[in-house]
Parts: sequence; structure tokens; C-alpha cells
Amino acid sequence: MTANIAYDDVEVGTELPAQTFPVDRAALVRYAGASGDFNPIHWNERFAKEVGLPDVIAHGMFTMAEAIRVVTDWTGDPGAVVEYGVRFTKPVVVPDDDKGAEIHVSAKVAAKLDDHTVRVDLVATSGGQKVLGMSRAVVRLG
Repeated sequence: MTANIAYDDVEVGTELPAQTFPVDRAALVRYAGASGDFNPIHWNERFAKEVGLPDVIAHGMFTMAEAIRVVTDWTGDPGAVVEYGVRFTKPVVVPDDDKGAEIHVSAKVAAKLDDHTVRVDLVATSGGQKVLGMSRAVVRLG
């Protein structure tokens, strides 16, 4: 596959469609099983609070994976992502209720690079706080 977006059609400042991703405790349990990360801070409220967290928190890599979906949905090809990195700034707190939490992600093209690649900067927030810092992807376009 190749990206559905043409390099020549993109300018610095192009905004990608923002998305909101719901997160509930069931999603965390599924992710724990798939990743093998069964740290109790991701599923045991009592334990999470005992170690100083406000509640159960989402896995950092889960949060990172949800955020990059904005880019892969935009390009139409997950393989178009050449590089991706973030800093974890705040946890995504996931209460045990009917709502859970939400991760809001916006992104824009920050630079046009060589070889039909662009740098996309992402902003991910949850509960009104930025949960990922320095969130950047390099993407090869068509």
C-alpha cells in the first residue's frame, strides 16, 4: 500500500481530521492481554491509588497507539509512518463508570521534508490535560 495523500497536495499547516478515542476499563484489559503488560496500575483501582495515582491509568503505549491513528487514518496506510515518537507527560485516568475516559487527538503538518516525507505534530489530551508531549511522526506520502 501507499499513502492516499500526495506530497504535492500538502502544505505546512495542513490540519488532519481530529478524532476522539474512548477508553474504558475493558479496553485496558484487552490491551494488557495483547501486550503482556499486566501491571496492576492499569486494572486495579486499589493498587493504583496505593501507589499515588488518582485511579487506574491507561498504558502509555496504548495512548501512543490511539494517537497515531489520526495519522494512519489520514494517509490510509499504516506503513506510511516512517518514524514516531512521544514523551509521556500525564497519564490517561480511566474511571470505573459508564463513560471511562477519552483521548482527543489533533494533528497538523509541521514540515515538508525530503523524499516525499512530512513531519506531523500531534496533540493528545485527556481530561483537559496534555497527555503526550513532543508527539511527532514522519510520514512518507504518495
